[in-house]
Amino acid sequence: MQDSVPNPSQQPPELAESARGLLGGRGKLIIAVGLLVIALGYLAFTAFQGATVFYFTVGELLGGEADVGEPIRVNGKLVPDSFQRDTEGTIARFILTDGQQLLPAVHDGILPNLFFNEHSEIVLQGYYGEDGVFQSQMVIVKCPSKYVSLAEEQRA
Repeated sequence: MQDSVPNPSQQPPELAESARGLLGGRGKLIIAVGLLVIALGYLAFTAFQGATVFYFTVGELLGGEADVGEPIRVNGKLVPDSFQRDTEGTIARFILTDGQQLLPAVHDGILPNLFFNEHSEIVLQGYYGEDGVFQSQMVIVKCPSKYVSLAEEQRA
């Protein structure tokens, strides 16, 4: 009586070779893991690249380091008593400084009032116009460090 279980050595050569080929079970797994690593690496690269923030200081912008009309970010502090808002609209005018130079700015939209004062660093995103006024599209207010001593804050 013969067993009905086929002997692997008796399989046709095409089937035995294809089971051990380059894209066998282990090869497919290695390729899938490799593609997954490449995809995750690409996503991480694009996420971190978009999260980096580069901005000019007021002095750098006014010194000609940025092109007029190009989208940029500029960093500075609010000049005391320079903030003015239209009573009927959402347009606000103010002046930023780096401690040496002044940059007039206009923003049309909602502003974060909570930290919008002369002690906070402000980053504006928008365009520097030929008229010398920065047209802001987005305002980011950095809160002052809570670890700065009162004496240091009064000196600034």
